[in-house]
Amino acid sequence: MNLAASTHPAPVFSPAPEWAVAEGRLGYPEAIAQMEAHIAAMRAGTARERVWLVEHEPLYTGGTSATEAGLIDARFPAHRSGRGGQWTYHGPGQRTGYVMLDLERAHGRIPARDIRAYVHGLEDWLIGALDLLGVRGERREGRVGIWVQDRARGGEAKIAAIGVRVTRWVSWHGVALNVDPELSHFAGIIPCGIAEHGVTSLHHQGVIATMEDADAALMAAWPKVFG
Repeated sequence: MNLAASTHPAPVFSPAPEWAVAEGRLGYPEAIAQMEAHIAAMRAGTARERVWLVEHEPLYTGGTSATEAGLIDARFPAHRSGRGGQWTYHGPGQRTGYVMLDLERAHGRIPARDIRAYVHGLEDWLIGALDLLGVRGERREGRVGIWVQDRARGGEAKIAAIGVRVTRWVSWHGVALNVDPELSHFAGIIPCGIAEHGVTSLHHQGVIATMEDADAALMAAWPKVFG
């Protein structure tokens, strides 16, 4: 994470963020450029906070902790990212949620200027959305992301990833929920640096949800955490 205290007064935003859903599949550089432009507008007081729901073309991104050893097979474009964490995959069938909030103020039960509480809130948000979809998501000590008991293969598997960046107390990057991605695409990396557990999706857990279903669950679960 890139943390630096803001040197300017925090703009006043609407109590609730705007929600936006990108049309089609978006390239990663374009997503970064749009996020950077939006958070600049937020700082200038000309844009609201935003939760932006995106579906990407297949790609890998490496966070600030990513090592070369974690990229096993660069079969898709690989991008270095300023978010926290290690390698992750984005692609069709996965809903990525880019969360742009002014963390200099509280959001629901998330206090101001508390990065740990913010990440914990993102976890609660995903767990709440999964619950609405009929899946029990859980945290695991020492592991990033949200985990489920894998009905298809046994053991545990990750169903959602989290990787955030905070710049001058404005958050960006966010979460990724596996609705029905091609799970073999994750084999090109060690997902989030964890090799001993697998990756799963809603469909592999027997929940035949659409992206619209996932979006509806994410939107419904949001106010229970972030107000």
